[in-house]
Amino acid sequence: MGPGDLARALAPLPHRDDPRLLVGRETFDDAGVFVVSDDLALVQTVDFFAPIVDDPYTFGRIAAANALSDIYAMGGEPLTALNIVGFPASVAPLEVLTEILRGGQDAVHEAGAFIVGGHSIIDEEIKYGLAVTGRADPRRLLTNAAARPGDRLILTKALGTGLLSTAAKSRAVQEDIYRDLIASMAALNRDASRAALAAGATCATDVTGFGLLGHASHIARASAVSLEIRPRDVPVLRGAREAWRDGARTGGAERNLRYLEPLVSWGTTGDEDRALLIDPQTSGGLLVALPAAAARDYIARVAGAVEIGAVVTRGTHAIILA
Repeated sequence: MGPGDLARALAPLPHRDDPRLLVGRETFDDAGVFVVSDDLALVQTVDFFAPIVDDPYTFGRIAAANALSDIYAMGGEPLTALNIVGFPASVAPLEVLTEILRGGQDAVHEAGAFIVGGHSIIDEEIKYGLAVTGRADPRRLLTNAAARPGDRLILTKALGTGLLSTAAKSRAVQEDIYRDLIASMAALNRDASRAALAAGATCATDVTGFGLLGHASHIARASAVSLEIRPRDVPVLRGAREAWRDGARTGGAERNLRYLEPLVSWGTTGDEDRALLIDPQTSGGLLVALPAAAARDYIARVAGAVEIGAVVTRGTHAIILA
């Protein structure tokens, strides 16, 4: 669902306060955080979707990495995961499901966590993902609500997975570019998260279905700030611009644009850059807000990390494209 539709669906639901619930749904954070003791909080999330690649193992690994990313975006470490499966068992060979589950399990094991069960249903379309529980120190979290004016904005993975995945369905992506796409989506955000905590960061989100600007707008709203983003500095996967020029489009991007239109000062940003900034990402990187003094060291420690803007005092728009 798009961010606007989701916000409207959640709006009528009553809010329940509890001092143990450090992070709930109100700030559109990536996971919930519930305090167990002074030095232990549980971090919980769930994420699943239909295949975006043909190979079952690769799909399972990417879907798992995407779900695990929510834990890393909060500064947590994954502990356990439950498989969530929709599968057309009367149509597709069960070997396909085995490979999906194997890919997911390998990603979870790489994260140092364990698959402890799951739930499956018969569905006309394959779907897979995880419900993940992690742990964090409640005194050292990454949340949407902790950005401060003067912080630098760091993005840890290049954009363009939505456009490239769409183009790949029609075999319109070169093999080497496709390999880069898969490698990006399958990579865990573990190192980027740990480095953010070590650098003293308190604010981060992962960039997934709402696109870079959608997730950035959640930081702006939760932190009562504005974000200045320089489109020219935003990293883009090889082939993504060409995919857009060749006609690749996604429904998710259209929903993201409708939601973002009044929130963004677009400046002179052209259609191609807009398309990349709102492109729905699968297993994208982290968007981290860091004190200026820590930004350069963080970038040196995290492969692929790039400074793309800064946090500024709240203005008339949540996001300003410079």
